[in-house]
Amino acid sequence: MSTLNDQHYIDKILHGETKSFAILVDRYKDMIFTLALKMVKNREEAEEVAQDTFIKIFSSLNKFKGDSKFSTWIYKIAYNTCLDKLKKSKKEELNISIDDFSSHLIKTMDNALSVLEEKERKHTIQKCLNLLPNDENFLLTLFYFDDQNLEEIGKIMNISANNAKVKLFRSRQKLAVILRQQLEPEIIECYERER
Repeated sequence: MSTLNDQHYIDKILHGETKSFAILVDRYKDMIFTLALKMVKNREEAEEVAQDTFIKIFSSLNKFKGDSKFSTWIYKIAYNTCLDKLKKSKKEELNISIDDFSSHLIKTMDNALSVLEEKERKHTIQKCLNLLPNDENFLLTLFYFDDQNLEEIGKIMNISANNAKVKLFRSRQKLAVILRQQLEPEIIECYERER
């Protein structure tokens, strides 16, 4: 998924070869759908958001200047499309107090998670991520699963890299609280006994 290849197809599309857009759709459809699903948390709505995102990408392709990666640009469009969808459906977000947070809690969660098998671990983390507010789920997904750096995340979410760093820290705190609530108490007790 190199930027150079993307730019090649973008140029072709802008010069009238609209069939080349199918290549970009194919290249990014899974990424867009996954991000949409994480934010709207409904398969049908995520499919709708993905379609809307690609329509927006196609109609504003001439606005892509290449000053960031193409993937960053389309992440931003997908993110904004998700926000629009969420505003329309007025979903309430789960608010978690970060007063329950402590650095010991993070260590305990990390130790407890390392005991779980990889498949269980991914399932548990995904389940807990889905309990976070949509923008925090999205932010953690970008950082940990899509390997986006703070600067790229800032561009996608229309915030500064510093603001992204603060939001990432707070999102991690909330995730730690959720993990503590979701993990089996025996696993945590086992680790606290071994300390």
